[in-house]
Amino acid sequence: MTATLTAPAPAAARPAHRDPNVLRWLGAYTSSMVGDSVYYIALSWAAVQGGSPAQAGAVMSVSALPRAVLMLFGGVIADRLGPRRVVIGSDAVRCAAVLAVAALLFLTSPGLWPLAALALVFGTVDAVFMPAVGALPARVTSRDQLARVQGMRGLAIRFASILGAPLGGLGVAVGGAATAFGLAGLLIAVSVPLLVSLRVRELPADDRAAAPAPTPWQDLRAGLAHIRSHRVLAPLMLAIALGDLGFVSPLNVGLTLLADRRGWGAAGVGWVLAGFGAGAGAASLLLTVRGRLPRAGLVAGVSIVAGSVAIGALAFVPGLVGAVGVALLIGLLAGLSGAMCGALLQTQADPLYLGRVTAVSGLISLGLTPLSMPFTAAAIGAFGLGPVYVVSAAVCALGGVVALAVPGLRRAELPR
Repeated sequence: MTATLTAPAPAAARPAHRDPNVLRWLGAYTSSMVGDSVYYIALSWAAVQGGSPAQAGAVMSVSALPRAVLMLFGGVIADRLGPRRVVIGSDAVRCAAVLAVAALLFLTSPGLWPLAALALVFGTVDAVFMPAVGALPARVTSRDQLARVQGMRGLAIRFASILGAPLGGLGVAVGGAATAFGLAGLLIAVSVPLLVSLRVRELPADDRAAAPAPTPWQDLRAGLAHIRSHRVLAPLMLAIALGDLGFVSPLNVGLTLLADRRGWGAAGVGWVLAGFGAGAGAASLLLTVRGRLPRAGLVAGVSIVAGSVAIGALAFVPGLVGAVGVALLIGLLAGLSGAMCGALLQTQADPLYLGRVTAVSGLISLGLTPLSMPFTAAAIGAFGLGPVYVVSAAVCALGGVVALAVPGLRRAELPR
C-alpha cells in the first residue's frame, strides 16, 4: 500500500464539508473518538470493579506516562512514515488490544493486570496517534479549508463526548465491561477502512526532496529548531501553553471544588460542563459554516484574553444558572481561540515538520498542562477559590497578551 496518493484537483477545489475525502476522514475520526469515549467508560468501570479505589486510579493513570514521554518522538514517526499510515496502524493496534481484553473478560476474570496492560498500550499508541491525527487534515484538504476542518473536528469531538458516555454506560449495563470493551473495539475498527480509502496530498517537491535526518534525535532537534526560529509558531506555542495552563485546572478540578462549595452537587457540575460544551460546539459550527475568519492571529489573542476574564468571573457567580451562562461563554471563546490556534499551526508549519509541530502542541496541552491540577487543588485549599481563579485567569490572559504583542502572530492570516 502506498503511503501517499495525490488527490485530484476537482476534489481539492470543493469546500471541506462537501468533499467526500474530507467526509471520510471526518467519519473515521468521529468513530475513533466515540470508541475512545466508550473505552474509557469500560476501563474505569472494570478497574473499579476489579480492585480498590487506589488500584483503579493507578490503572486509569498508567497511559499518561508513555503518552507524555514518547509524544515528541511520535511526531518524528508521523513525519517519517506519513500521518495516514501512522493513524491506520495506531487504530488497528488499539482495536486489536481492546477486542483482546474484551474476549479475555468474557472468558475469565483475570484481575487488573490486563487492564493495566491495555492502558499502557493505549498510552504508547496515543503518543504516535495524536501527532499523526493532528497532521492528517493538512494532507486531505487544501490549506484554505483548514479552519473549516478544525470546526468540523471540534463538532466531532463534541459529538463523541455526548454520545460516547451513554454508549459506554449502555454497554456496561447490558453485558458488563466486556461488552463495553467490545463495542469500543468495533467503533475504532470502523475507522480503519475509511482511513485506508483516504487520498492524501503529496508534500511539495522541495519537501519530498529533503531527506529525513539520519537519526530520530536529529529529526526531533530539526523540528524543535523549526518551531523556535519561526516568527509565528514560536510565540503561538507560548500562547497555547499559557492559555492552557490557566484554563485546564479551573475547568476541571477547580469546577468540582466550586460546585461542592456552592452546593450544586454533581448535577451542577454536569450542567456547567454542558454549558461549556454548547459554547465550544457553537464555535465549531461557526467555523464549519464560515470556513475562514479574517485576522486569525488577532481573533485568537482577543478570544484568549476575553475567555480569561470569563474564567476569573466563574468563581464569583453565586447561582448555577449564571455559572452555566458563563461556562457557555468560556466554551465559545475557548473553542474559537483553539480552532484559530490549530488552524494557524497547520498552515504556518512547514509540511515536512507538521507531525513534530503537532506533537509539541499536544505535549503542552495533554502532557504538561494537566500536571498543574494537583497544585491548583492545593492552592484552593490554602487560599480559597476566588484568588486561585483570578491567578489562573491572569496566566491564561498572558497567552492572549503574547498573541497580541508579537506582530508576526497578531498579523497572521489563514489562507484564502
